[in-house]
Parts: sequence; structure tokens; C-alpha cells
Amino acid sequence: MGCDGGTIPKRHELVKGPRKVEKVDKNAELVARWYYCALSQEKLCRPIVACELGRLYNKDAIIEFLLDKSADKTPMEAASHIKSIKNVTELNLADNPAWSGDKESIKGDKYDDIQSARFICPVVGLEMNGRHRFCFLRNCGCVFSERALKEIKSEVCHK
Repeated sequence: MGCDGGTIPKRHELVKGPRKVEKVDKNAELVARWYYCALSQEKLCRPIVACELGRLYNKDAIIEFLLDKSADKTPMEAASHIKSIKNVTELNLADNPAWSGDKESIKGDKYDDIQSARFICPVVGLEMNGRHRFCFLRNCGCVFSERALKEIKSEVCHK
């Protein structure tokens, strides 16, 4: 029947407990660092630059950030340490021949594979998808995997 007063609600039905904190997916966070600009949150497109903290940016976004010094705009936390264009290094990235992201036609039913990376290490061939550590040389901007730098054991660019 219902609503005749015969039911007594329990405590857990009346009192809402504290909400569970949503956990961030580590894999998705790593993929976002390698696919999107840390400043504008747009997809990375060439020319790509990196700061000393290892964050990747679109060069256009950095230039716009440095030129727009109006008082009403608060400094972005992702790029607050960048004071001039000399604080970033333009990266020389090796394209992945197996990646076909921009070559295919863009449709709504397309599956975007986030496991295959757009760039690879030119020495070892590891993909830059967030699973492996990568380093860049500040003087030339060449990007290598940490594994390749351990094998080479040289601070000089291999090119």
C-alpha cells in the first residue's frame, strides 16, 4: 500500500554521508600532458615548445600569453614561471610513421586511439604517449627517451 504511516525510515535513508572523492585516472592525465597544450588546452601542433619544468606548449599560445599583459588578466598558473620566449625551447620531434591521426578523415564515429603516439624517440623508437620518460636537450631541442640517453651516455646531440 504505502504512505499509511506503517513504514519507519532508517537513518541511512535520511542522512546523506560525505561524498566520495573522485579519483583522477592516471593514464588519462599522462595522455593529456602529451597531447594537449598546458596553457591553452588545445591539441599540440607544431611548433611545440617546452619549459624547464617539462610542460609542452604550442608556441602560438606562449607568444599570446607573453604579449597580453593587461591588468585584468590574471597570470595562468601553468605558465606563470615563463617571463620571456627565452625561457622555452623549441622541440625537434620525430614523427611516428604508425600514427595516422590527422591523415584520416574526421567523422563522428571515428575511434581516436590514445595509445599510439604522434611522436617517437628517434634512437630507440619508443612512443611519446606518457608511459616512458623523455628528455630534451636545451641547446638544440632534440627529444630523446630517457632509455636512449642512458644507452648513448653522451650530452651531445646524436644528429
